[in-house]
Amino acid sequence: MRKIVYVKAAAVLVMLAVVAGFLHYTLPQHDIVRIVNTTERRVDTSRNRLFWTNAEEAGNASTMQDVYFIEAIRPDGRPMVYRNQDTGWGWPPYFKFDSSNVQAKARDLVSTKDNPQWVVITHYGWRNEFLSIYPNAIEVAPVDGPDVQIFPWFNTIFFVVLLGLLVFARRVWLQFRERAIDPVIEDVEEFREDAERTVTRAKGRLRAAVEKVSRWLTRR
Repeated sequence: MRKIVYVKAAAVLVMLAVVAGFLHYTLPQHDIVRIVNTTERRVDTSRNRLFWTNAEEAGNASTMQDVYFIEAIRPDGRPMVYRNQDTGWGWPPYFKFDSSNVQAKARDLVSTKDNPQWVVITHYGWRNEFLSIYPNAIEVAPVDGPDVQIFPWFNTIFFVVLLGLLVFARRVWLQFRERAIDPVIEDVEEFREDAERTVTRAKGRLRAAVEKVSRWLTRR
């Protein structure tokens, strides 16, 4: 029994980790950076195709794609590289069709260390050097400085709505269970109890009959 509890707990933790990872990858994030360069490179997306805009959706049957990149430096000096691809009608549903415009804005905001222009890059996805994957830039906008705080309005509204939907779904489930499932369970339980009583009575009658036969045989 204890092993079953551990297995269930592990399954729940794995499921929560998968959901958390999915949301962290998909929901928008904001980085304050200084753009140092914008480039366009031809990339082979066959090795990690999941983390690139689908080539077929882009109208290209080949795994080679021309991809915009935005190279930046964080306020602490760490480098950060973003890809800039349209999401189109695919997932995640950002409906981004203006990667060329985003690239033009980024190119216009390139600055130097001596005369920095800090910008906020809204993006989704992860940066992983080992897998050669990059977050996808959604929007680029100038800010006053590296200490600007961006409040995640979209994520806040998303989680509030998600929480409301979960509460609503739980209430609907409880009402459905109360009206449809619990009566069936009660009927099954009553049937089981009646069956047990019937079996008990049958056993008693059989035992009494056996005792009568035994006494009759003993007399003879």
